Amino acid sequence: MGRILDRVSGPQDLKALDNPTLAALAEELRQEIINTVAVTGGHLAPNLGVVELTLALHRVFDSPRDRIIWDVGHQCYVHKLVTGRKHLFYTLRQYGGISGFPKPTESEHDAFVAGHSSTSISIGLGMAKARDLRGEDYSVVCVIGDGSISGGMAFEALNHAGHLKTDLIVVLNDNEMSISPNVGALASCLTRIRLNPGVVRVKEDIEELIRRIPAIGSTMSDLVTRVKGSIKYLVVPTMFEELGFTYIGPVKGHDIPGLTRSLSDARRRGGPVLVHVATTKGKGYEHAESNPERFHSVGPFELKSGDLIELSPPSEPTFTQVFGETLVGLAGESEDIVAITAAMTAGTGLERFAVEFPERFFDVGIAESHAVALAAGLAKAGLRPVVAVYSTFLQRAYDQIMHDVCILGLPVVFAIDRAGIVGEDGQTHQGIFDICFLRHIPNMTVLAPRDREELTAMLKFALSFDGPVAIRYPKGTSPQPRREQRAPIVYGRAETIINGTDVVLISLGSMTPVAEAAASRLAESGVSCAVVDARFASPIDRKTILDIAARRMPIVTLEEGCIEGGMGSAIAQIIAQLPGSKKARVLNLGIPRVFVEHGSRDRLLREFGLDPESVAARVLELLAPLGATAPVHEGLLPLQAKGEEVGQGTS
Repeated sequence: MGRILDRVSGPQDLKALDNPTLAALAEELRQEIINTVAVTGGHLAPNLGVVELTLALHRVFDSPRDRIIWDVGHQCYVHKLVTGRKHLFYTLRQYGGISGFPKPTESEHDAFVAGHSSTSISIGLGMAKARDLRGEDYSVVCVIGDGSISGGMAFEALNHAGHLKTDLIVVLNDNEMSISPNVGALASCLTRIRLNPGVVRVKEDIEELIRRIPAIGSTMSDLVTRVKGSIKYLVVPTMFEELGFTYIGPVKGHDIPGLTRSLSDARRRGGPVLVHVATTKGKGYEHAESNPERFHSVGPFELKSGDLIELSPPSEPTFTQVFGETLVGLAGESEDIVAITAAMTAGTGLERFAVEFPERFFDVGIAESHAVALAAGLAKAGLRPVVAVYSTFLQRAYDQIMHDVCILGLPVVFAIDRAGIVGEDGQTHQGIFDICFLRHIPNMTVLAPRDREELTAMLKFALSFDGPVAIRYPKGTSPQPRREQRAPIVYGRAETIINGTDVVLISLGSMTPVAEAAASRLAESGVSCAVVDARFASPIDRKTILDIAARRMPIVTLEEGCIEGGMGSAIAQIIAQLPGSKKARVLNLGIPRVFVEHGSRDRLLREFGLDPESVAARVLELLAPLGATAPVHEGLLPLQAKGEEVGQGTS
């Protein structure tokens, strides 16, 4: 007979399958996802939890005519498998393969791009109103998790949708998790509903009783309607009803017939409808069920044990670990230090902080804007807040950074994890924009460490600085620190770490080890290359830049971020304003103006010429008209004076 999955080439094929066959297909889909993610890595637990829900959605609705919008989108693997992409599933999140998130350019069944949370209801409402205005007829379904629905944007959309009264179905996938366990009053409310069997039993008993009452005229019909409505308000949360939604649920999330009935009912009712579905994150894989946070997003792993496969076991700690341990140490010395995260306790390295200082730790849920505004309030009242956040998610709080923190110059520290290329999560998650959108804001200081020693020093500097400071660092391990003496962190001051006479590489953070390796390769070609660790993306060390320009040394800038608006463009602007006799040649290397696709970090860095070999080659091209082995000028770039104290200064 072969696999049932092999007979499914599109959503229409699901409609002909009976319930036992669908149940068997669900298990095949789970095994396909487990086997694939064990090799490619990816979001395992979220996808295992929505297998039956996805099948029911595609049985009731007609994709792509009907729009199914996935909030965040990391739970779309089943959707991809049943919408014509099972033959490509082995390429999941690999360079040139299919994305781990919905992507309209990949399939017409992906109604919208997704990657960040709490957006689906707003997008869905927009599509629903466009449908109404154009006189078209199709359903719009937004699938949103209980973590995502707690975000402010989701509430704004619920409020508007209830006001407009247009046909819109919101499926609340309630698994009590986002990445970390959910926090907040709404999460507690949903938990009480889903864990109270009396709620479901009473609701089902009343509805069955009403169904058995014979229809005896309009009086009885009106009475039945009033009784059913009154009972509903006794046993289901009134919040969604008060917002203008018809509430259906809670529905068992792994019962395909029950899900099909509830979704069909939602489609028939019209108007805004919310279907509350209770699922189990990691369903069907023991290790993911028992530890859904660890298996939310996972690298390659052993199927039997669930242990991660380390292709080359890291010999050095990650930047995330160094940040977390350093912050715990500093918090032990100062009771004013508090830590804030937006549903990313483990991902940002704050697990130990949360245990040791629970009163000073705030997980605000998926609410980055609130996290930053909360930090502003804490700072204005005299504390030293540290907001730990991924670069891609900090974008969601841009107004609060500018308006609530920087206008007043409040001492808020932003620990920006996953800055630069993050790899397999692709376009929506690459942390390449933070330098551009932070460095031009007045009062904002932006730093980037090259290794763990520098991260530790920068965090200490930031917590002693009287103003907002952002420290950006990449995903992955910290390079082995160099053994030579290094200069302390001084406001707006770069550090020369290798002397040279032919060309200067000015690198930021993660690109400094690349610059050092490129300088070594250039030395083999007879090129004397200086390396300057910029340390600060804002403010730029004008003194060092002007000193280089005075020596007419060509400058090559390196940063793991956008070229346009980045550190390199700031340096080029400084040089451009000099008189012609003092100008130096400048080459900016970084990420061009593109949304970076998914693939391994190393592969993508090579793609953009940010590996040592590519950098050395570009330098040789730059020097070729001058003669690659001939000194461009006489004299060395002076090393920064040692022993300067940490503190504020001018550049």
